[in-house]
Amino acid sequence: MLFRRRARMLRGLVCGRMGPMWMWKALLLFVVVAFAGQLLGVIFNKSSVSPAPRSVFSSPDALGPSLGSCQPKTHIMFLKTHKTASSTVLNMLYRFGEEHDLNFALPLGYQLGYPLPFNAHRVKGYRGVKVVEFNIMANHMRFNKPEVEKVMPDDTFYFSIIREPVAMAESSFAYYKEVAPAFRKAKGLGDFADDPIKYYDPRLRNNHYARNLLWFDFGLDHNANFSVATAQRGETIIRQAFQLILVSEYFDQSMILLRHALCWPLDAVVSFSLNARQQKPRSLGGMSGSWVGKAAAAAGVSVRGGHAQGKSPPDLSLTEEQREKLRQWNALDWHLYTAFNQTFWEEIDRFGRANMEREVALLRARRLDLAQVCLRNGGKPIEAHRIRDKNIRPFQSGFVKILGYELQPGLDNTTRTACLRMIRPEIQYKDVLDAKQFPRAQPVQNQPQSPGQQKVPSGAFFRPDSSRMGQRQGDEEGRTIKEEERDWDGSRLKWSNHTNVRLRKKKLEAI
Repeated sequence: MLFRRRARMLRGLVCGRMGPMWMWKALLLFVVVAFAGQLLGVIFNKSSVSPAPRSVFSSPDALGPSLGSCQPKTHIMFLKTHKTASSTVLNMLYRFGEEHDLNFALPLGYQLGYPLPFNAHRVKGYRGVKVVEFNIMANHMRFNKPEVEKVMPDDTFYFSIIREPVAMAESSFAYYKEVAPAFRKAKGLGDFADDPIKYYDPRLRNNHYARNLLWFDFGLDHNANFSVATAQRGETIIRQAFQLILVSEYFDQSMILLRHALCWPLDAVVSFSLNARQQKPRSLGGMSGSWVGKAAAAAGVSVRGGHAQGKSPPDLSLTEEQREKLRQWNALDWHLYTAFNQTFWEEIDRFGRANMEREVALLRARRLDLAQVCLRNGGKPIEAHRIRDKNIRPFQSGFVKILGYELQPGLDNTTRTACLRMIRPEIQYKDVLDAKQFPRAQPVQNQPQSPGQQKVPSGAFFRPDSSRMGQRQGDEEGRTIKEEERDWDGSRLKWSNHTNVRLRKKKLEAI
């Protein structure tokens, strides 16, 4: 009884001071319901918001095998030789530099004064030795190391790429048939190979494409008579200037050696073949007046009346005897190729053949993965006119079609940006980088275009190269090439050394 009485007193005290019990029960129920609602709301929000898409370029496979504790190189000079898959290598450098906000030593036009020996003032924005730090130099030039050293830092990594001379001759003949007088006169490559002297005149502009083109690009005298001593001297000069020489025929192995030399991730050297040509010939109709025609003029490609001179497609067929004649005609290049091909495989032996096979397999697998993600048409290159996005159509020159790629539709922004970098053609990519690096530069106003003609890409800045400056049709009569240019901001360029080419000389003479 006493216990019950005290319980009633306590209950009455609590209820009297703090309110009836039903109010407490209701308050407790409200708290429980509110907490449950909040919890359900959080769960609902998490389930309704899809996670941000993860790009294939951020996967662990993008890095590749470990490179140890080395640091990525960002001071790089690549001598972009002609017809050696160098456009694909240039794309890798463009991509890496853009992704890491590096500073490019860009040309005023599209080549660094080629075919004249390189001069530092050909670099856009150059203001003197070490005034501006440039990270990457990679556009076409005729190599001239003292001038390059004015632009690039002391710790710059120098490399280039070579190709077997007969294969180079086949590609050069197709691409420069209407540029090099020696090629233009020949009925076919075999005809040229049978008697090169019949067609070749060293005094004529652009005939350097027809003999020892590698030797010429490396800045050496491509018309020198072959001797073992001359060839070895040239080889020594190149070895002293370059830390690595890649070989086009072993492109994937070259990329693995380059990746380790630069300490770059695997994706930085994964590529799709750019500037590749289709074997089937084509017409150059419809180019006159278009931005492609202007680029052709800057590159020295002759186009008249909207059509290439010469209607017939080039005959590139060769007998084995003719191949041997081309090796003899390009004997200086052949010496370089055999010497650096041997060095290349010595490098692979030091790397380890088994290790090379493993990394090449990873590189090829990664290329297939990215092609499936990035490219339409099963990753196969297609003709330029079939590419719907005109901004990524490759420049056409010569009598063969230069192929390109189309992106897969529906890519997320991150993946699309990375894929686009891998397939953007050289001319358009240079314009993109130029616009980023020199935002004050004003683009050339587009000329009225007829329907179907390609327009100048956004930010394009077409300017003829030094080999075209001051020239007229009387070059062959002995006119001297003169150069007067202004930089992107309008300031007058000052030359530390002028290079004059006198075409009356028996040989092309650099003074």
